[in-house]
Amino acid sequence: MIERWSKLNGYRDVLAISLPLVASMGSFTVMQFTDRVFLANYSVDAIAAALPAGIASFTLVSFFMGVANYTNVFVAQYTGARTFNRVGASLWQGIYFSLAAAVLLALMLFLSDRIFELIGHSPPIRSLEVAYFNVLTLGAGLVVLNSAIACFYTGRGLTWTIMIVNVIGAVVNIPLDYCMIYGVGPFPELGIIGAAMATVIASAATTAILGILIFRKGNRVRFATWQARAFDKELFGRMMRYGVPSGIQFFLEIFGFTFFIQMVGRLGDLELAASNIVLSIESLSFLPMVGFHIGNATLMGQAIGRRRPEEGAYATTSAVHITLVYMMFLAVVYVLAPEPLLRLFRADQHTHDQYAEIMALGVNLLRFVAAFSFFDALNLIFSSAIKGAGDTRFIMWTIAALCLGVMIAPIYVAIEVLGAGIYAAWTIATIYVCALGMAFMLRYRQGKWKRMRVIETPPLG
Repeated sequence: MIERWSKLNGYRDVLAISLPLVASMGSFTVMQFTDRVFLANYSVDAIAAALPAGIASFTLVSFFMGVANYTNVFVAQYTGARTFNRVGASLWQGIYFSLAAAVLLALMLFLSDRIFELIGHSPPIRSLEVAYFNVLTLGAGLVVLNSAIACFYTGRGLTWTIMIVNVIGAVVNIPLDYCMIYGVGPFPELGIIGAAMATVIASAATTAILGILIFRKGNRVRFATWQARAFDKELFGRMMRYGVPSGIQFFLEIFGFTFFIQMVGRLGDLELAASNIVLSIESLSFLPMVGFHIGNATLMGQAIGRRRPEEGAYATTSAVHITLVYMMFLAVVYVLAPEPLLRLFRADQHTHDQYAEIMALGVNLLRFVAAFSFFDALNLIFSSAIKGAGDTRFIMWTIAALCLGVMIAPIYVAIEVLGAGIYAAWTIATIYVCALGMAFMLRYRQGKWKRMRVIETPPLG
């Protein structure tokens, strides 16, 4: 174990590339949290509208983000193959996709009224939902573009740069959020629209900073970040071949989560409140796992680019060890000390009896989270390994089959047909996560990923 610390793609390398990504995602969490706090204090209608509108916007953009983020694997494999001029070419194909995505997302403005009519909230809430959704969706192209160009650094393992830029984005967003919601200084009071505009401005700022850094002279010379700007039909097509399944996979994951919340909401307000609290706790603990997911995909991609899959396997084993220790520690906390975590989310509007019921439900639901924690770690790390090699179609079809067949359909039948309760819904969700972990672990152990490669063979240059 000590030996694994200093070896190539050992614990030190995995932590070095993953921890800045954890911090980077933490900045997004802080931005979202402060946004919700400001809106909650501004008005009840504003926070009531922001939550569903934000979920709808993110669900919509998730597919495009999933595709754009796959630029990371191309950059990683070209970096590993030392075909540096193709790094710039890959970056530009990701940019072209992002620009097309921005146009398609902007067209959704014409459907926003209809979307929120279907959700069925009261007219005052619906008007706020539409306004918030429209601003976020109009600026969603920046989010996709940011995802694509950030891959220039994440794919090369330079994750500290991304962390610093995203922290700057949070520093811009939080005070701007407050000023534009409440109308401070030169800013008019814009309420929920101001919150959305602040988010878009922060995205624009981080995108601009990354763009300036990427097109510096050193990068132009070594990686052809400007010279390789021509549209490359063959490379773009190959990126879509592997990236679109990745986008579909990401969309299905978000959609499945959204469907689960909607079905739980049908059981009652207290069940929904307890589930939202537990999922909030789980998402905060889950956040580092996403950093390790991206970090391991990068290390695997670089190893595949070097034609040394054994180095990618070593990185994956290192990542599995780290994440399993982390998730098992959290599982123990969830079982032995759930109350302190749950108390962080107490809402003043709940009566004593309601709060007691939510706490009791939360304690039991955290045990479900503890039960699937081990498999969640397997899911994220092994899926990242095969994704970094290019096995995106298997990931897509597996998530599609399990999401629809193991979670969505059974939950619908259990709640709507059989009249089952909250524990049945969470049992089904637990089975789904466990099935994902086992499926990706088995696929990884088959070893087919060792013969995969998304870049040219032999590489150009």
